[in-house]
Amino acid sequence: MGKHFDDVAGKGKEAFGKATGDRGTEFEGKADQAKAGAKDAADKAKGKAEELKDKAEDAFESAGEKIKDVFKKK
Repeated sequence: MGKHFDDVAGKGKEAFGKATGDRGTEFEGKADQAKAGAKDAADKAKGKAEELKDKAEDAFESAGEKIKDVFKKK
């Protein structure tokens, strides 16, 4: 299930638990929301890591081209 579904389902479960006085269901809902938040944070971290990897590859390629240019001039 997607992180958004987990968040919405968790909010519903939490509300149901509060309305019925079922603390277990309420806390399960909060746990589902936390799980959705963790998935979101992981996705963001993965995206940033991929972005940094791409930048590093570009910098390495650029440096390689500059080195080639230096040796071509001699």
